Formats: sequence, structure tokens, C-alpha cells
Amino acid sequence: MQPLIDVADLARLVRHDPPTLLDVRWRLGGPPGRAAYDGGHLPGAVFVDLDRDLAAPPGPKGRHPLPSPDAFEDAMRRAGVSAGRTVVVYDDADSTAAGRAWWTLRYFGHTRVRVLDGGYHAWVNAGEPVTTEVPDVEPGDFTARPGGMPMLDAAGAAALAKAGVLLDARSAERYRGENEPVDPVAGHIPGAVSAPTVGNVGVDGRFLPPGVLRDRFGELGATDAVDVGVYCGSGVTAAHEVLALNLAGIPAALYVGSWSNWITDPGNPVATGDS
Repeated sequence: MQPLIDVADLARLVRHDPPTLLDVRWRLGGPPGRAAYDGGHLPGAVFVDLDRDLAAPPGPKGRHPLPSPDAFEDAMRRAGVSAGRTVVVYDDADSTAAGRAWWTLRYFGHTRVRVLDGGYHAWVNAGEPVTTEVPDVEPGDFTARPGGMPMLDAAGAAALAKAGVLLDARSAERYRGENEPVDPVAGHIPGAVSAPTVGNVGVDGRFLPPGVLRDRFGELGATDAVDVGVYCGSGVTAAHEVLALNLAGIPAALYVGSWSNWITDPGNPVATGDS
């Protein structure tokens, strides 16, 4: 199943074979996504909280570690997710949070997951209806089965930075260690390559065409001929980058703990600057 769906195709799907719609609007540092959902959302959409439902509590494993299978299964069932029904996830526009939802559902075994390209803004700009009504949700039957997507830990990320290509999805300033607004240590994993996620989408938040993405990643050394991994601050924007790589035809593993996990071990080296 293609990972993206546009507004026109989703509108047709809603009319003829309604998917499970998950609103995962979220921004690092707020405001809370629930307020945006309450102000208007796609008809039938259920709000999913990234911090609560798509991650475990922050700690040594990072700011957004992977939820346990039981916790994730419970959250998705409450949201109406079932194995045999397509799930469409969306956020405001750029698919940062939606990418994390897509990856987490795929990792836990759901194969029919799509991201609304351009998100809520694209839906509204196309004149499609929105509502403030919260739907009554029939619990789903989703069963979480880990292992559906490749994943890295700190040791795996360090090895990949030497033997393959490890992409850093944060801003270039954070990669270089010039600005670190969230984590207590600035810099990057030695050997990682800077690849900010802002380069994956256009000004409207939609993903760039697959060929353009393939060229972009190819210039960074990431192709389908080498092992590729991605990390960011806490495994959210990196999931977005894994989605972009998927669109480009390049398989990639996600270091879920990312930088916020890497720096919890004082034995892990830290690099700054452009390389």
C-alpha cells in the first residue's frame, strides 16, 4: 500500500470505504494538539496524543521511547483501529507527527496505514468539510506485533555511522551543536550526516516527488545499495525521514531513542561542526 494519500483520494475513500481516521496533530513544546482537534477536525477522526499514545514516558531510553506492545495496542483499540481496516493519519501539514504514527503502526504490524499528504491544512484548503463533533468509537481489534519495521539502538546507530549511512534529521544548527533548545548536550553522533527533515517537503507541507527525494538522499550517500538509518532528537522527525526515504525507494531503520537516548550514556562520543 502506498504510504501517502491525497485529499481527493481520501475524500472518495471516506464516501465509499471509510478508513479509521487518526488526528495526531502535535508540536514540540506545544500547544497541545487536542486543542487543535477540538477546534475542528476531519469528520469521524479520533484524536491520538503523540506523547501519551505513540510513546512511552520519557526517561533513559529517550524523550519519546517506543511504547510497550500492550500500551500501544490498548491505545489503538480505543481509537478504533482494526487490522483489516485502512488507517489514515494526519497532522497540521508537514507529516512530522503523522510520520511517527505511520511508523509506529507499521512497526507494530499494521500494514494498511497511509498519511494524508499536506495534512489538515490541505483538507481545509480543498474545501472539504470539518467538524467539532467527537465520534462515538467502536473499539478496534488491532493486535500489536513488534518487528514490522527495522529499528536501531545506540550500538546499532554507532555501527551504522561507520559501515553505512546514518542520517541526522534535526536542523543543521542542532547537528553542528550551535543551538540545542531541548536536550542538555549539543552535537551529533560521530559519522552521522546532516539531513534536516525540512528538505523533504515543500512550502505547503507536502512531500517532494519521489525522484527529487531520491536525488536528495543520493547526494548524502543514502541509496538502496547501502544500509541506512535515521535519528533525530527523540525519534519523531526521524520517523518522518524514514517515510520520505520509503517514498524514495530507500529502506531505512529508525533509531527511536535518538539523540535524547544517546547522550544518557557518558561513554558515547559527541561530535560538533560540519562532520
